[in-house]
Amino acid sequence: MTLEVLGFWVLAIVLVGSALAVVTTKNLFHSVLWLALALTGTAGIFLMLNAEFLAGVQILLYAGGVVTVVVFAIVVTEKLVGTRLAHTSRRVWLGGAVAAGFLGLLMSILAGVPLPMAPIPMTEDPTRLIGTAFLTRFLLPFELLAVLLLVSLLAASYLARPEE
Repeated sequence: MTLEVLGFWVLAIVLVGSALAVVTTKNLFHSVLWLALALTGTAGIFLMLNAEFLAGVQILLYAGGVVTVVVFAIVVTEKLVGTRLAHTSRRVWLGGAVAAGFLGLLMSILAGVPLPMAPIPMTEDPTRLIGTAFLTRFLLPFELLAVLLLVSLLAASYLARPEE
């Protein structure tokens, strides 16, 4: 077993374990922390695939930005409600059965498709391709997302401020 395969399996176990902890933990704040670990593990997978830019975006936007916004939302909601938030997972067995069925379907599809064992050589810099696509073809959705995130952060900070 090579170091790359061992690293993949470690990251896979971390990802699956933290994803299960997200949906089974009763404390909402702890679920968000497990989500941050799952998103960081995903960045590790991107690093193993030599997609450094995507790993950085995963850490900055998702593990950093989105988790921060969700923590703000939890804090604001707990302040407004006045009690500690908890959530319950209903129909866990049904969700597990659906997930197992979907996993079986994916495995049966992937078993019939020949996958290349060697990495596909990159002809151009992927970071340059992503940047060009964001600043030309996807400029409007990119800017709208930035405005949406800014407005949500401003609203969360406004709601979290102490009342006078």
